[in-house]
Amino acid sequence: MDRTQLLLVGLPIFLLCTDVVNLFTPAPPKPQSQPQTQPRHDQFQSTLLQEPLPFPNPTHQNPITSIGGNGVGTTVNINFCTSCSYRGNAVTIKNMLENAFPGINVVLANHPPAFPKRIVSKVIPVVQVGIVGVIMAGEQIFPKLGIMTPPAWYFSLRANRFGSIASVWLFGNFFQSALQSTGAFEVFCNGELVFSKLKEQRFPGEIELRGLVEKRIGISRTVSGL
Repeated sequence: MDRTQLLLVGLPIFLLCTDVVNLFTPAPPKPQSQPQTQPRHDQFQSTLLQEPLPFPNPTHQNPITSIGGNGVGTTVNINFCTSCSYRGNAVTIKNMLENAFPGINVVLANHPPAFPKRIVSKVIPVVQVGIVGVIMAGEQIFPKLGIMTPPAWYFSLRANRFGSIASVWLFGNFFQSALQSTGAFEVFCNGELVFSKLKEQRFPGEIELRGLVEKRIGISRTVSGL
């Protein structure tokens, strides 16, 4: 067996093993959210702004509200499709919201696919390992499985086992990626959905999303003040 054949066999087996390890590796624990405390200078500034002025000016605007309002106590969740390469869009929106609403908490997370798709995507690596194992084990594995005569598809795969192994790995990974892809980019503000790419079939504009979040913050503060 030359180096090319070793590469064709070894690379798919290595990648299949990594898929199996990732399949049974538990997810890392979610980081505990730390309570956000407002800095002292912000508290001093808010105290000065709340004190009544002897000569109020109706045309005077608060510099904080002119840039979008204070975001302390507000949480925005952006659930996006990680397999669709949407992380760059999510990071851009996150930076925009943090600049527009100082103190806001923006959380990025993967939008999981539907439950049946998640189950099938977990089964695909197991099927890949099984097919590669049958191809490499040979005909003697079928009597141990209770099958005296190998099926016809086995001889077709065995005739070109290196190409079969590479095809099983490539097509398996393709179907697994397609099942995990959702195309989602959902934005929640304080638990309420403010924008959904699945419904709108487009990405939100920065000015549009800033207005939606600002409106939701105003509604939340109005309700909490009642």
